[in-house]
Amino acid sequence: MRPNSERGRGKRQVGPWLRYGACAVAVAATAVAGARAVDPDSVWYLSLAKPPWQPPSWAFGAVWTPLYATVAYAGGRALGAATERRERAGLAASLAGDLVLNAGWNWLFFGLRSTRAGLAGTVLLDLSNAELVRRTARSDRTAAAVLVPYAAWCAFATALNGSIAARNP
Repeated sequence: MRPNSERGRGKRQVGPWLRYGACAVAVAATAVAGARAVDPDSVWYLSLAKPPWQPPSWAFGAVWTPLYATVAYAGGRALGAATERRERAGLAASLAGDLVLNAGWNWLFFGLRSTRAGLAGTVLLDLSNAELVRRTARSDRTAAAVLVPYAAWCAFATALNGSIAARNP
């Protein structure tokens, strides 16, 4: 038995395929769960007043695909770099919570057809992103840097959602 001071220390020997694979599955599940709520051709969405700086519909898929890949990569890399069990558990919980909020935005905005609920959800996602980047940086600065475009895109989405909510009281 290890002394108390050493409990939870040391890298757990989980292979990279398992770490990256688990993160990829979690991110793919997030994408599928979120996409199930999205209906950009609905009468409700088409009737919303949108700002002139909103990207075209095709841009969202073009941006989200590589961003989701970077989230999976950063998650796998950071989990591999974490040296303590508590650090890995906190990082995994932060990533899981972030992914739930990510998929949840689609259900708040499109599912509930509520620009205000969507705005609340995306603000929570931005806060979660900041926490995820902070926590990831503790384990691996490169992985944290890889998450910055994802966090930036989500911040842009918050501004867009806020503009849509303001135009459609």
